[in-house]
Amino acid sequence: MTDVLDTVAGRSGELVLRRTGEDFEVIANGVFLMDTRNGESERLLVSVAADLVPGKARMLIGGLGVGYSLRAALDHPGVGEIVVVEREPAVIAWNRDGPLRDVHDDALSDERVTVVEADLVKWLRRTEERFDALCLDIDNGPEWTVTDGNAKLYRNDGLDMLAARLRPGGVLAVWSAESVPSFVRRLRARFGEVRELKIPVPQGEPDVLWFARV
Repeated sequence: MTDVLDTVAGRSGELVLRRTGEDFEVIANGVFLMDTRNGESERLLVSVAADLVPGKARMLIGGLGVGYSLRAALDHPGVGEIVVVEREPAVIAWNRDGPLRDVHDDALSDERVTVVEADLVKWLRRTEERFDALCLDIDNGPEWTVTDGNAKLYRNDGLDMLAARLRPGGVLAVWSAESVPSFVRRLRARFGEVRELKIPVPQGEPDVLWFARV
């Protein structure tokens, strides 16, 4: 049985939070976006990135989702300060005070976490902040974006912008629900070291993580 818990007009269209059994799902404009059923690849996105950076990493997480990546970052001994950029106020509210709060043990209340309500692409263009790890999970993949504007992030100029926000030795980590060979080629052309990690899922193609270092 599926129960609709909330429906809001989001920045990029209608957002729905619903519960199916013990799990929560977020639907954007009628398209499935995320749920709480597994989260292994979302956790690995940040934990592997943190493993690749020496010392206490200053980390940016693009996309709050259901909080799995943030929880994994807080639990990793190699992560210090965390900045989460999320453009949807409803997603922040569901995680801060709503039903998703218990999914990640109230991760947003941790003093190491700063939440920025903003469009990630626009925020990256105007900020001068730099990070040891940039962990991006705002789309279903470079060619399966939530909004058309996000596509810019995965093109050559977007990768240049991301690289500029990394400290020396920093790592860019990107989550995708599918393999995208053309994106891998762009990564390899821009970054000196690129690693691809495929994570099996219960149904369908494996999730894919990319880790790139300048």
